[in-house]
Amino acid sequence: MTDTTDTPRPGTPDASRPAAAPPASPARPPAALLRTAAELGTSTPLGASAPLGASAPLKGARAVVMTMGALHEGHAALIRAARAAAGPDGQVVVTVFVNPLQFGEAADLDRYPRTLDADLAVAAAAGADAVFAPSVDEVYPGGEPQVRISAGPMGERLEGASRPGHFDGMLTVVAKLLHLTRPDIAFFGQKDAQQLALIRRMVRDLNFPVEIAGVETVREPDGLALSSRNRFLDAEERHTALALSKALFAARDRLAAQQALHARAQTTSATTGRAAALTALGEARAAADTQAVALARPVDGPSAVRAAALLILDDAAAAQPPLVLDYLALVDPADFTEVPDDRTTGEAILAVAARVGRTRLIDNIPLTFGATT
Repeated sequence: MTDTTDTPRPGTPDASRPAAAPPASPARPPAALLRTAAELGTSTPLGASAPLGASAPLKGARAVVMTMGALHEGHAALIRAARAAAGPDGQVVVTVFVNPLQFGEAADLDRYPRTLDADLAVAAAAGADAVFAPSVDEVYPGGEPQVRISAGPMGERLEGASRPGHFDGMLTVVAKLLHLTRPDIAFFGQKDAQQLALIRRMVRDLNFPVEIAGVETVREPDGLALSSRNRFLDAEERHTALALSKALFAARDRLAAQQALHARAQTTSATTGRAAALTALGEARAAADTQAVALARPVDGPSAVRAAALLILDDAAAAQPPLVLDYLALVDPADFTEVPDDRTTGEAILAVAARVGRTRLIDNIPLTFGATT
């Protein structure tokens, strides 16, 4: 739901083509196109055991994937996960709605890509039974809602600080779509990690009867996270944009190397005497390695992770065209507060946002401190 596009340029190469849409399985018809809440409540796609929105129990689960359209392979992965969760007797509904509450400027809303015909093909090929693509008037009859969901303090950090009010609009439409579709489980991408965390918090705090499932970020072969925004990067901008994923991978590798060093420190007898003996034998490299193991300190973790990523991002800032960093943050996935430098164990998310040319991109990677395998 957060994949908004900043100032696209028509005619630039499409570096994030829609997912390939092979013919739908013979066992399933093309995804039904639903435009109204009334249709959503009465439509019965082939293979479903009860109408969408019906109160009768289902033989299978109902799974929902919420999107703003311009579907690509990342969305297709979400739909396939939903299909697997729903099973052959369940229902998979994909929502396609460009939510005006999530856009700061009307011009950005107008420029957002709308590719419904292609979206229907992608959704059907990935296993969707129906695509719910309502109009703005259908979702917000009478104009913008006066009562909205507040994202709270977490919604004011990182993406929320860059785009004030964005997460309030996102949660409001997600809440409404959850009520309309009434799923057992809803799938969202890990790429929008802050969105995923906020939806999970809303569901928990407000007792929504639904399970929220996250799906790992899907990347292009060169590492760039799949996004509908990628199509607005020209060749030079795309080359610069690769620094985002490279920075995250460098940080992950730095943490893995450091934790491997820590693990060795637990099993290696690294004394000054042994190092001196190895040096006397001419094994200077082994001695240096032993001393490094002895000096390894877990508290180096968060600062070393940030430093490894910033090294890549700083180089990209000097590229042509340059990468303009918005933020690099190592945060707790529970509330998106910054991880302290003395953190030695636990889960974290390394998140980055930057602008390349006129396109703003985000990416993140989950990390685990204290892991030794």
